[in-house]
Amino acid sequence: MNGAIGFGPALIAVLVVLTLAGAAVVRFGQLGQGRAVLVAAVRAVAQLALVSLVITFILRSDWLTGLFVLAMFSIAAATSASRIGVPRRIGWVALSLASGVVPVLGLVLGSGVVPAKPISVVPIAGIVIGGSMTATSQAARRALDELKQRRGEYEAALALGFLPRHAALEICRPSAGHALIPALDQTRTVGLVTLPGAYVGVLLGGASPLQAGTTQVLVLIGLLAAEAIAVLVTVQLVAAGFIRRDESVQPSGAAR
Repeated sequence: MNGAIGFGPALIAVLVVLTLAGAAVVRFGQLGQGRAVLVAAVRAVAQLALVSLVITFILRSDWLTGLFVLAMFSIAAATSASRIGVPRRIGWVALSLASGVVPVLGLVLGSGVVPAKPISVVPIAGIVIGGSMTATSQAARRALDELKQRRGEYEAALALGFLPRHAALEICRPSAGHALIPALDQTRTVGLVTLPGAYVGVLLGGASPLQAGTTQVLVLIGLLAAEAIAVLVTVQLVAAGFIRRDESVQPSGAAR
């Protein structure tokens, strides 16, 4: 516990400096709007402060914990649908997320590897949901962009006799698969390049390095499996036309 980060004026000052520095780099480096960095930082502080206030009460109840995890999942689905640009298709986006999240959480909790206790369920669920959300968003955006930009190739595949879904898969699947690169790189280089959050958090909580390493391996491999499933389902739903933007190339046999 001696390694824990303490709250105080120094921490506040460092956070302010880092936030302003990030916003300035984005603004003057013409990488986007510096305001977005400021808004993200303020939201992070406000949201974590709120969570810190209520999570103690939530973790005292199994059903409140379940509602909290469901809320995290719902927000993730809405965020991903918005990021993809298909807010009206949130149900299909949620299906992609659930396809990765549910089996992984079901396995690690059902097997007893992770105790089915609120204090264990919330962080594991948050990590898996968050990773699956990012992978789903990236995969869908890449797939939809490919279908839009390579319309001629899609139509050529149809002319060669490909079924609409298969033609769409030939176009969008390779690019969408790139959404797994961050998870793959993180898993390959863990301990060599980075010490991820779960490892550091368990260490700060007073556990041994062996316990921290075991936890991190479980998190990384579980996250990789969840993201792989979510990306696969996302690509299939895009190819079938269930996840689509109005301006995207649509397989002629897609659902309406």
